[in-house]
Amino acid sequence: MTSPPETTERQPLVDLFRETRNRTLELVKTLEKDDFVVQTAFYMSPPKWHIGHVSWIYEAIMSKIDKNYEFYSKEFSEYLNSYYQQFGVPHDKGLRGVISRPTIDQIFQYFNTINQRVEKFIESHELSDEQKRLITMGFHHECQHQELLVYDLQHLLAEQYRPVKKNDFPSTNQLDKKSVIVKGGLYTMGYNGNDYCYDIEIPEHKVFLNDYKIDVFPVTNQEFLEFMKDGGYESYKYWLSDGWEKVKANHWKAPMYWEKIDDEWSIRDFLGIRKIKPNEPVCHVSFYEADAYCKWAGKRLPTEAEWEKAACWNEETQEKTIFPWGNDEPTTEQSNLLESYHWGCAEVGAYPNGVSPSGCQQMIGDVWEWTSSEFSGYPGFKTGFDEYNDKWFTNQKVLRGGSFGTPKMSIRGSYRNFFRLDERWLFAGFRCAENI
Repeated sequence: MTSPPETTERQPLVDLFRETRNRTLELVKTLEKDDFVVQTAFYMSPPKWHIGHVSWIYEAIMSKIDKNYEFYSKEFSEYLNSYYQQFGVPHDKGLRGVISRPTIDQIFQYFNTINQRVEKFIESHELSDEQKRLITMGFHHECQHQELLVYDLQHLLAEQYRPVKKNDFPSTNQLDKKSVIVKGGLYTMGYNGNDYCYDIEIPEHKVFLNDYKIDVFPVTNQEFLEFMKDGGYESYKYWLSDGWEKVKANHWKAPMYWEKIDDEWSIRDFLGIRKIKPNEPVCHVSFYEADAYCKWAGKRLPTEAEWEKAACWNEETQEKTIFPWGNDEPTTEQSNLLESYHWGCAEVGAYPNGVSPSGCQQMIGDVWEWTSSEFSGYPGFKTGFDEYNDKWFTNQKVLRGGSFGTPKMSIRGSYRNFFRLDERWLFAGFRCAENI
């Protein structure tokens, strides 16, 4: 017996929804009940809130499609709304951890109820392409919160977190660290595929670039240590004025999670308390720290257009691909993303199969990479969902490439992440560029 055509057409949407929801549950499967309610800093969120919010966002989307949709609970919506003023006044982000109700049991009941509602909604509504895109946006939004949840779990538990899956890192060869030359000229920037992308990745548009050099690998711990040993955090001359104020006010001496033990720098993260590995990409640095290092090194951060061209443009064939290696979705042979289950950065040189046509490596996965570009809409930008991206078009810098916490369905070469210049809790590093 074959399914009716309309059911067959909707099944991929349902399958992707189930896959996304299962990955969220996998991340919290080994948590103790007490873990779910703790908020370790004002910029973090308790796991309970993430579980609820990634369910609530589907309610917001369903209410956009069907004006008769009734939200599950006014109380839940007030707590789980992140920043959408159109759905009421959001709860204070810094106080998400002081709320005991709804309980974690109620949140999981809500999670399961929304699962049923979403599947029934997909099956019972005649959805236009735009409405399918909105629902798919919910999947990608949940992916974003899966990564944010990983950030929060590291801050909350570090090596006490017990992942359901954990794999060994790939082996690496000794490599010469170098840079490559990328030819300038007109480059058509933005997403050029046929699958889902965010509104901020389109429309494609032309930008002019001068010839430039860009590093093959992200800056490593060893290289960043040299900056530190040379007084990088002690001299104002490398820092933007606002950045130097942050260094003094927050007493920055090293990247976040670094600490000195027996006069040696160590880090505490998912992999435990361990000595700094020299060939890992430096992680948990702000834009200000990345920019200061570049100035100290006599280099600069790439613009996001330079980063994208180095990642996805083939000068010989005059073609742009979705990923550095082509248009096929990422595999564990090409990049270190969430589904690699390494729970940390691989050493530079670990993914030669992910090399870009320009010769750059590890541009997808491991660490998000700061660029010098301000976050704003591309020329001709049109919002795909009010208050989702466009309300942040100020005081943010663009990062590219994803991290070891990014789900593979959520990343591509044109993906634009954005954070404030002083934020360090994300899995962020950088690579350097130079004028020629």
